Amino acid sequence: MAETTEQFERRKKVLYDMICDKQYFPMKIKEIAIFLNIPREKRQDLKEVLDALILDGKVELTSKGKYRKACRKFIEGTYVAHPKGYGFVEVEGRESDIFIPEDASGGAMHRDVVQVAIVKNHEEARSEGSIVKILEHGVRELIGTYQKAKSYGFVLPDNRRITSDIFVPQEFSKGAMDGHKVLVELTSYGEKGKNPEGKVKEIIGHVNDPGTDILSVVYEYELPNEFPEKVMRQAERTPDEVSEADCAGRRDLRNVLMVTIDGEDAKDLDDAVSLSKDGDFYYLGVHIADVANYVQEKSALDREALHRGTSVYLADRVIPMLPHRLSNGICSLNAGVDRLALSCLMKLDRKGKLIDHEICESVIRVDRRMSYPEVLGILETLQNKDAQQKEETLQNGETKQKENVQQNGQAQNVYKPQTEDKLQEPQNEDELQKEYADVLPMLLDMEQLMRLLRARRRKRGSIDFNFPEAKVVLDENGVPLEIKAYAANTATQIIEEFMLAANETVAQYFYWQEIPFLYRTHEAPEEEKLQKLASFIASFGYGMKGISDEIHPKELQKLLARIADTPEEMMISRLTLRSMKQARYTTEDVGHFGLAASHYCHFTSPIRRYPDLQIHRIIKEVLRGRMNQAKTEHYREILPQVAESCSKLERRADEAERETVKLKKAEYMMEHIGEEFDAVISGIMSYGMYAELPNTVEGLIHVSRMYDDRYYYREETYEMYGIDTGRVYRLGDTVRVRVLDADKTTKTVDFEMAL
Repeated sequence: MAETTEQFERRKKVLYDMICDKQYFPMKIKEIAIFLNIPREKRQDLKEVLDALILDGKVELTSKGKYRKACRKFIEGTYVAHPKGYGFVEVEGRESDIFIPEDASGGAMHRDVVQVAIVKNHEEARSEGSIVKILEHGVRELIGTYQKAKSYGFVLPDNRRITSDIFVPQEFSKGAMDGHKVLVELTSYGEKGKNPEGKVKEIIGHVNDPGTDILSVVYEYELPNEFPEKVMRQAERTPDEVSEADCAGRRDLRNVLMVTIDGEDAKDLDDAVSLSKDGDFYYLGVHIADVANYVQEKSALDREALHRGTSVYLADRVIPMLPHRLSNGICSLNAGVDRLALSCLMKLDRKGKLIDHEICESVIRVDRRMSYPEVLGILETLQNKDAQQKEETLQNGETKQKENVQQNGQAQNVYKPQTEDKLQEPQNEDELQKEYADVLPMLLDMEQLMRLLRARRRKRGSIDFNFPEAKVVLDENGVPLEIKAYAANTATQIIEEFMLAANETVAQYFYWQEIPFLYRTHEAPEEEKLQKLASFIASFGYGMKGISDEIHPKELQKLLARIADTPEEMMISRLTLRSMKQARYTTEDVGHFGLAASHYCHFTSPIRRYPDLQIHRIIKEVLRGRMNQAKTEHYREILPQVAESCSKLERRADEAERETVKLKKAEYMMEHIGEEFDAVISGIMSYGMYAELPNTVEGLIHVSRMYDDRYYYREETYEMYGIDTGRVYRLGDTVRVRVLDADKTTKTVDFEMAL
């Protein structure tokens, strides 16, 4: 074997030396064989040598099938396939991806790690390349629908980016029948003219069975659906109640009035809030479940939590990071029972500025479990009173605060939320005072402080995008009954602002401790993207400062304020969002651009986010005086990997959540085919326009279904321009659409223009 390998390498050298010779001109394999007097029966050997030189990156094939010395630069990246056959290669550290035509994919499949040669360089558009080598296959298992034939079967992949059906020999079908959703393991990736092959690893269920659709997404994204037995055994050993021994050495806050405010169906309550007011000072307490007390580092529970990274909230289920015995039991801040917590106690002045703080281990007892609609209903009722009654009810100084807020450009009437929650039935003041006598003054102070914190955050440049989110209402079988849009309201904003305040306070304190820590960071947008945004908004008379230097988030905030309530608001808001980078976890504190915060971390959700649990351990080490050199080195060693892993797992969870919502939206629209709706243009591409309904359902209007004209796409202005009529469609324009089709398998909705 050694001699054969050596001989093969010599042949490679002889061929390569010949191709590198100045006298050589590109030839096809037949011409090379004739030139070297290689008989026909030996040409396959010649091809193997030439193929090996191509894989080495030393030789390349021209578009006419001739061999020449490689003169192109090879780049490694990840191939992202498109359902239409072409694709793109994403390269780490490269600003733009590389376009790969269908005939240049080299047999690569979606997510393969490939070696690509640049064929064409474009200054303004993305470069074009050709895949010369597949370095590593990215997809080893996939989800699809089984189709049975006489002696074999095929799996049609759910992921439309995988364009080939998977051939499955009958002996590897595991008894799958027509319409079964299956998990198939790839055993061969195929070649030209031959499909990839695989074997059925698991039958998920029939396409018509309730829950199979969401479960398919769970399998597709490799979400861990069951806890290992060892983890469950450890969870069973956790106590049901807090003992007095657990409380030793902790700050006793059980007599402090506090509430939890969450969604009506929430069961894992990991944050409680308290607030008192003394003169001009607010004393805000944010109390977070001490999950680290029950989940020890390197335990089975901890390893599984790190493996999951985050809880995943799908359309019909939650895949928790921790077993329910912890997340809904001893770690959940349920009302009326003792719970262990980490408390961030903050003192703020009458302008919402942080004056002092303390972080401590505590024992708490929540007085009331409240819901967002409940709190919102209370505040709505109070808002409906006349001005004189309201001034008498609110704490001293509220009127002046409202004037300050109004002077800062905030709307005075702030009780007009869009929410998916049904408000509580209106109550009169006497009923409210009787039912909520214990917490009503605190809720009013919370609303007041929320407005101060919100105004202060906006003043420093924090950016708020007000895109509505979707709430999918399902029946007991997972069938969508309604798709509703909702936005933030007063109740949700109270919790949001208090959590932001705690996260910033904790991050800033531990930054100055100069110990290893895990931050939530958001870097400034790339200059190139901002330049593109600036040139686009200039056509509407808007501008931004500091693009060529380092833009401040306040510039983007000012832009969003200027476009508010204008026809181009949605269009520019979406493009601004697209110019932003993605937030992630890092060990370096580079700040949070979107929040205009110098220091920021995730401290408030250790039940559902691993980074929060990780920094709780660090906080407790510092509070107990145990952060010695050995532990400092330990955290310095493990945190970079934790940050990278949790960032990736967060993106996976977000993608899976979006996929299930898209699936249910498509299923919902299947019952509305032929109906007409008003919609807003949310995206424009060369092949058509995307339009969004008021309930957030988005569909494609293909350019072929825009009947009144022939259109072409103006990329520089994001417009669809009519050749015959001169009509122009822009982002944010309102159109009338008819539902043409919907497909829950592909998770797509198709519209046509309604005439």
